[in-house]
Amino acid sequence: MTDFRSAATDYLSTRRAMGYKLVNQAPILDQFVTYLESVEAEHLTINHALRWAKQPSNAAQVWWAARLGTARSFARFLSALDPATEIPPAGLLREPSHRIVPYIYTDDDVGLLLSAAGRLAPEHRSDTYQTLIALLAVTGMRVGEAVRLDRDDVDLNDGLLTIRNSKFGKSRQLPLHTTSVEALVAYARRRDERRPQPRTSSFFTSTVGTPLLRDNVSTVFPRLVRETGLSSPNRQRPPRLHDLRHSFAVKCVIGWYRNGLDVEERLPQLSTYLGHVAPSSTYWYLSGVPELLGIIADRLDATAEVPR
Repeated sequence: MTDFRSAATDYLSTRRAMGYKLVNQAPILDQFVTYLESVEAEHLTINHALRWAKQPSNAAQVWWAARLGTARSFARFLSALDPATEIPPAGLLREPSHRIVPYIYTDDDVGLLLSAAGRLAPEHRSDTYQTLIALLAVTGMRVGEAVRLDRDDVDLNDGLLTIRNSKFGKSRQLPLHTTSVEALVAYARRRDERRPQPRTSSFFTSTVGTPLLRDNVSTVFPRLVRETGLSSPNRQRPPRLHDLRHSFAVKCVIGWYRNGLDVEERLPQLSTYLGHVAPSSTYWYLSGVPELLGIIADRLDATAEVPR
């Protein structure tokens, strides 16, 4: 009988060593292993994976597919230890598209969000959210990267941000425009004036001087969106905080096209700046907004008109 618990521990250790954090997958895998133990499975089979994945029976198919995907990945690993393991084939459960069409913020949209943040109380809370949102808009950072910034990570003399141990365990440095540096210098000065003896090394702080929490940011931002009245064209869901990252990537590419630069040549630079492992990951962020598609079409037309 296969020791599923031990194999799952080895699987998670191996994946984490490769840089995967597995925040959501680890508890799901634990549930799967518990199920295999409860039915006294000798080997992992397709039937085991499928029966477990389709629980609860009233869950959405996307949830079933996510559970089966976790079981499939574990089965691939387990098959090296137990040749009798059956790997569930792809397409066994119809999987709805995971692609969420991002909302591309305009400069006016960001201005509305900053105005809404400016109406938060007390003053330090307003100041923190205005600075944070502006920083996300001009750098494309992940929100988790921004709230984890320590004071030592923000080099205001050289205009550099150091992002430590981010996705896939990678670290990187982001150069900042002088206007961004000036805004961060001003925020840091006001923050320290309000609380001369800091309670944390975090750059962004709460109203009581503790580190700003990502969960709180994720709660406040939707309120700001509702206050501004911003909505996605399809109205299926409101604009997200993460869409600021998509917007940054799209605007970078649009700027390169407008300036007649070689986008393909510069895409690895954008990939590195965003903290992606490869440019292929960056393509996910380049949503086909009308302006970008129009520029690409014009570039193709101009190329086609050049005599051979």
